Amino acid sequence: MNAMPNVKNAKDSQAPQAAQAPEWEVVNRVVYPVKDQDLTMPLYVVEWTRPHLTDAVFDPRVDIHRIDFQSMNPSGFQRLVNESVVPRSNVSAKGVFIVDGRNSMTVQPGRHVSLCTFFNAFPASYWKRWTRIDAVRFTARVKGRGEITVFKSSGRGLFSPVQTIAVDSAENFTTVEAVIPMTGLIDGGYFWFDAESADDAPLTVEEASWAAPRAARTADHPTKLSIAITTFNRAPYCMNQLRTIAAEQSVRERLDTIYCTDQGTDLVQNQPGFDEVSEELGSQLTYIRQANMGGSGGFSRGMYETVRAGRSDYVLLLDDDAISEPEAIVRAVQFSDYVRTPMLVGGGMLHLDNRTVLYTQGERFNMATMWMYGSQGLGYNHDFASSPLRDASERHRRIDTDYNGWWMCLIPAAVIRDIGLSLPVFIKFDDMEYAIRAREHGYPSVCLPGVAVWHQAWHDKDPSRTWEEYFFQRNRWICALLHCRKPSLRFAYEMLYGDVNVGLKFVYSALKLRHMGLVDIMRGPGYIVDSMPGKLAEVRKAREGFADTTVSKDQSDFPEPKREFVSRATPKTSRAVQLDGLKAIAKAVVSRGDGTHDETPDIAIPAKDAIWRSFVGVNSALVTSPDGNSVSWCRRDSKLYRRELREGLALSRRLLRDWERLSKAYRNYDMASMKVWERVFEETSADRD
Repeated sequence: MNAMPNVKNAKDSQAPQAAQAPEWEVVNRVVYPVKDQDLTMPLYVVEWTRPHLTDAVFDPRVDIHRIDFQSMNPSGFQRLVNESVVPRSNVSAKGVFIVDGRNSMTVQPGRHVSLCTFFNAFPASYWKRWTRIDAVRFTARVKGRGEITVFKSSGRGLFSPVQTIAVDSAENFTTVEAVIPMTGLIDGGYFWFDAESADDAPLTVEEASWAAPRAARTADHPTKLSIAITTFNRAPYCMNQLRTIAAEQSVRERLDTIYCTDQGTDLVQNQPGFDEVSEELGSQLTYIRQANMGGSGGFSRGMYETVRAGRSDYVLLLDDDAISEPEAIVRAVQFSDYVRTPMLVGGGMLHLDNRTVLYTQGERFNMATMWMYGSQGLGYNHDFASSPLRDASERHRRIDTDYNGWWMCLIPAAVIRDIGLSLPVFIKFDDMEYAIRAREHGYPSVCLPGVAVWHQAWHDKDPSRTWEEYFFQRNRWICALLHCRKPSLRFAYEMLYGDVNVGLKFVYSALKLRHMGLVDIMRGPGYIVDSMPGKLAEVRKAREGFADTTVSKDQSDFPEPKREFVSRATPKTSRAVQLDGLKAIAKAVVSRGDGTHDETPDIAIPAKDAIWRSFVGVNSALVTSPDGNSVSWCRRDSKLYRRELREGLALSRRLLRDWERLSKAYRNYDMASMKVWERVFEETSADRD
């Protein structure tokens, strides 16, 4: 198998002998988008602009002191505003460069571009941390006149040129190269190149790549991967994934098979073009039908089949409704071939509806609260169009992580054989629990820059307003039982906080589901496994009859609200917000308010404002769903709220009292074993094609 497609060219008389030496293996090819360029280009290449670094990059001590706004005069404030107005890269880049193909671009005469971007900067610090390589080699084929400058950055975001290579070859392509030692990268840092054309001539750069010393490779053979895709009635999206993979030769060269597990009724196999794609993929597509067991059941099936077949070194879990950057798949595999110890290699999640926005590059998991948060205090939803990687100094640090979402995650088959499959919990917390389990067995996780998919973001979802709340609550505390042998009082607080929060928003169906989840946990691991195939129907049934679950797609079906909603946008300190929250809770607990018989809603609350503070002083409200497709008439029921809070407290006390016994039972049951899943698959078997 050729591990370096489109790089070596034995017929290229221009290529120096060093470029053909076998001791180097390409691990990152520089790629460009051939479609949706107006939506994604800043992730690949941007127009060069003069660097702008803040004082904090050079001297972090400046951030110790608080800004004294009270003593700032208008002139000082204006200077502050002016400093924040930084020229940004030309997002469209029209007239600056042309993408000639997947691996080629031409810089127009007199223009300058930078490859310090999410998809094309080489994540050197990650390779330094997790592999044994001591240098990388940059190569590219160039034609025209201009300069190629190779850069490196540090974890502080400071960067400097490593080598500048003059190009003067108007007629033929020549090969340029630079070998860069892996130094100064402990805290972070990237390698990349900028390309500048002469004033009177263009500059074409093609087949640019980054290579590692083959001797540092820890995989002792050409590796293969399987891809596990699970789908439920998202047949068109899944078809797009299959088409994308089928069309990418670099992925096909590393692919054993795609396990496409179809759990729906709108079948992928019935989609237009399926037969053609299936024929093109041949043995590289294994289509499986099974009962709907959620993401954990679908992905576990792919993991199970991969281990049972014994042909693949890795299995890539890939969401059916994501848009893939195929090169990211190859990069994840190449990185895994070099890591010192087997590990989970994940990818970032870019917004499907805002394609240059990265949801996260890494998350941590707080075992005290059993909840996630952004690594290194970095915020979520970074837009590389408005803040390119080169200018985002905080993004040059190596961002370590505890787990990676299963929108895209590469798992070694050896890890699966050692620690098992996903928990049989349908959805939610399966990816987090798996990474925690892996880490406890010595297998870390990394979210590798340059590896990502585009996926629908969470801003139009609210699990508390759907049946998903049951699985969020139940699986969160199953995860805690598996990995915390003794309970924490903070667990009780978290359970109560969740109850209080949904109750303040009149989502009483969520209260019932949350308590239903705690009851089911205490029934033991055997019940969780045995009930999985039919649990969703039971949960849906339990939600019926609540005002918040009685929805309409037409707001005209409800009476006109008494008044218009006006957002309370006045900023407050964190302490003031907490105090307001405590007051709202106290008021709700003692309230005699009742909106169950209201003939007219007090107000209509938009989806973005459907947080607890919007319901203070309200007895009933029309509330828009997060996706904007429906509205429900939510009504205050103070008696029900108090009763459910008492029920929640009783259940949490009981769970904490029995924690150590339950924790032992869950750990001993080995819910994620191949044996348990084999029984589940046999009992829920469906016809296969």
